[in-house]
Amino acid sequence: MNPTMVKKLQKLQKEMQETQERLQMTEFEGRASGVRIVMLGSHQVVEINIDPALLEDKDMLQDAILLAINDAVETVSKKTAEEMNRFTMGMGLGF
Repeated sequence: MNPTMVKKLQKLQKEMQETQERLQMTEFEGRASGVRIVMLGSHQVVEINIDPALLEDKDMLQDAILLAINDAVETVSKKTAEEMNRFTMGMGLGF
């Protein structure tokens, strides 16, 4: 492998690592029926907000929490894939 290619790969690796670290600390939101979940890119839930009206119906509250968490997880996954695709789409490494 030529030195230019090695430098490109090292730069790409560094940028990918920085992007992954930034995404890990980014807050993402999931919502469902009066429940709002805030989750970091590391999938750690850092905040849950519940509409007080949901407190009267346990089953509805449980469903809303699950849906909001799943929504947040999906948001994290999509954003992570989008950010990582930047590296694979335009690498221009000449393979």
